[in-house]
This record gives sequence, structure tokens and C-alpha cells, in this order.
Amino acid sequence: MIKKIIHTTNAPAPIGPYSQAILSGTTLYVSGQVAFDPESGNLVTDSIQNETHRVMKNIGAILLEAGYSFSDIVKCSIFVKDLNNFAAINEVYGVYVGETKPARETVEVARLPRDVNVEISCIAVK
Repeated sequence: MIKKIIHTTNAPAPIGPYSQAILSGTTLYVSGQVAFDPESGNLVTDSIQNETHRVMKNIGAILLEAGYSFSDIVKCSIFVKDLNNFAAINEVYGVYVGETKPARETVEVARLPRDVNVEISCIAVK
């Protein structure tokens, strides 16, 4: 099966040897996104809500570049440093996924890249 690398300047460039997303057939695999603002290059960490919004905007930009939308997401993985932020993250996340409600897991981890508080990856299918 042919795979296509998806890249947009409207989301942060990868900080390691990986792609923003890979399209394989009709399935899009979006790498974990953190709250880098692609315009400024700065991390958005002033609040967990703003951080989560930035993560979801980055995911949205990658989805759009591939011709997908939030409604095409079938699975998300959310990694958080503190599960006490679960409700706030959930509230923001829900604004973006709406009624589509993909399958998901949320896992508390000891540390994330660049010491961010939340990282989200997803799989979308057309």
C-alpha cells in the first residue's frame, strides 16, 4: 500500500524523525500534537484550556491539509501529565469533535515532550 507524508506549515514542524501525519489508503494517522504555535514557534502553556485549544487547532490544520475534518476521526489518544486536568481538557476537546465522539483513551504519563501538559494523536478514516 502506498503511503503519503502529510505536511502543513499551519501546524508545528516535527521535533524529531517523524511526520505530522501519514495517509495510507483512506486512513490518516496524525502524530501526537503538542501546543506549539506554528506562527510564533512558542508553546502555549498559560492554561490547560488554551494549551488544549492549540493542540486541537494543530490537529485541525493537519486534517485539513489531508482533506479530512474532525468528523472523520475514529480514534484519539490523549496523554496528560495530570489527570486532574481531565475535565478541562475534555471540555475543550468536545468543542472540536462535536457529536462524532471518536473512540479514545486518556492516559496520565510522567512526562511529555518539551514538558507540555497534554499531547493528542488521532486516526481518521474517509
